[in-house]
Amino acid sequence: MRKLEQLLYDTDHKSYPAYKSLKGRYQFSDYLLSIDHVQGDPFAAPSSLSIHMKASSHGLPKEYYETKHRRIMLQDYLLRRFHEALGRYDHRAKGSGKSGTLSVSAAHQEVLERSALTIRPESGLLILRFSAGFPAAGRTTLSMELKKMLLEYVPDCVSKSLKYAALNKRDLEKWISLSDDQQRIRDQLPENGLIAFVADGAILPRKSGIDDRPMSGAVAFESPEKDRVTLSLSNGRSLSGLGIKKGITLIVGGGYHGKSTLLKALERGVYNHIPGDGREYVITEDTAMKIRSEDGRSVKQLDISAFIRNLPNGKDTVCFSTEDASGSTSQAANTVEAVLSGSRTLLIDEDTSATNFMVRDALMQQVIHPNQEPIIPFLGRMRQMYDEFGVSTILVAGSSGAFFSVSDTILQMKEYHPYDITVEAKEAAAKEISAIEFPGILAKWTDRRVALANRKVTESRKVKVRGNGTDSVSLNHESVELRFVEQLVDQEQTNLLGAMLRCLEENYFDGRSTLPQCLERIYQTLMVDGFDAVCASCVPGNLAMVRPQELWAMVNRYRGFLVK
Repeated sequence: MRKLEQLLYDTDHKSYPAYKSLKGRYQFSDYLLSIDHVQGDPFAAPSSLSIHMKASSHGLPKEYYETKHRRIMLQDYLLRRFHEALGRYDHRAKGSGKSGTLSVSAAHQEVLERSALTIRPESGLLILRFSAGFPAAGRTTLSMELKKMLLEYVPDCVSKSLKYAALNKRDLEKWISLSDDQQRIRDQLPENGLIAFVADGAILPRKSGIDDRPMSGAVAFESPEKDRVTLSLSNGRSLSGLGIKKGITLIVGGGYHGKSTLLKALERGVYNHIPGDGREYVITEDTAMKIRSEDGRSVKQLDISAFIRNLPNGKDTVCFSTEDASGSTSQAANTVEAVLSGSRTLLIDEDTSATNFMVRDALMQQVIHPNQEPIIPFLGRMRQMYDEFGVSTILVAGSSGAFFSVSDTILQMKEYHPYDITVEAKEAAAKEISAIEFPGILAKWTDRRVALANRKVTESRKVKVRGNGTDSVSLNHESVELRFVEQLVDQEQTNLLGAMLRCLEENYFDGRSTLPQCLERIYQTLMVDGFDAVCASCVPGNLAMVRPQELWAMVNRYRGFLVK
């Protein structure tokens, strides 16, 4: 710390590159400050710093970070507290450009594992990564302003937000207890034959399309008695709510009655949520994947023949490739890819689906002979997918009752309340024209694609990766469109996907391993070694964990992906 102070005096009012001499590690009284990267000028991206604090210094109870779900919640809680503390000092130091900025990853409603703050369970070592804009007047250093930032502002933030003695212990215990409850519910889903749970009293509507906080005055969720289950929580408590069983669940109802709102909550239920979000106890099994049509996407050598066959141009659908998929072929590809990635539940909204992929009613089937229609709609396969693959479906439908006959449970949303209308709907369906059986059985989908080494990437001296919100990620000049991968909720997740794509190209795609082998290896390494496993140098503070499903989705949309 004293050495850093002396260096700051020595670099004051020098040319901006003099700040480069500050790079290194400095021991403070209760933590180590590491200056990992120094920006080139005051208008460049801020410098990267990290704090390393031993368990004996932060004093956090070991039982709070020994288990994974508790550790992730604790990390999220501390990061939010540090973000609040740091915000009070942002731009307090003066200068030009980005001088005086102090920033750290901003967490939102979902609880994600982030590189910004990690705690190693075996040692309790806490590592916090943040950014600071080193002050300057033009290109002249203002080291005394930086001295305030590093020797006054940051230490104050650390002492107020990272040390157990300074935290609101009752508030922290509330967050940890919630993580226990959420994990207990997740553990009980398979035991009770469920794929999702929505607690009574949950607030599902959001403030707006750009504000994910709960809507004030919204109708609280209340489960129908027939589908109500009671699950046990920690400390002998219990919680009742809607239990969605494995199989096929249809959600119907009039417009603006809450069908899509319920499905959106179930989409986000693969993640845990913070206290006060309203969806704390909306829990969906963690492989569930939202499926939709995606005109224009790239598809590489995928077997979509279960849904698309006998195309007029003779195009092969057993090994289907296109750079510009239609609505139906893209949704067929998305469905197959989700199952290949390990998804056990498909979430589908009729509004974002290709109509001709989803359903062809009995009258249309009588008029248009099956030999003249290359599409076998999802309606004709969803029962088979569950019976043969064990893949459940939750489907929102508002315009067709053709799904009634194949559904196990039918819920009607009426003024934001769900009602079980399974019996009535099936009776009505039985009076209509019976659906025609679609040909063929489903063979187990396999992915034998072998990922070739991309020589343009591996021979490049510097691979540039950049995320663009949750919409896309780019590797050098190749952009991967992700805006229809709807369960990506944070730009830091796309940052991680970009890092994983670069790592795959450089270290895993070798021309011998199949794509599933490559993706399984890199993901398992990520689980064991953490973010270090996919970072070329030091770990940045802007990464957030993704599921295998999003990794598969990203690679399958990568137009630079070479296969044999």
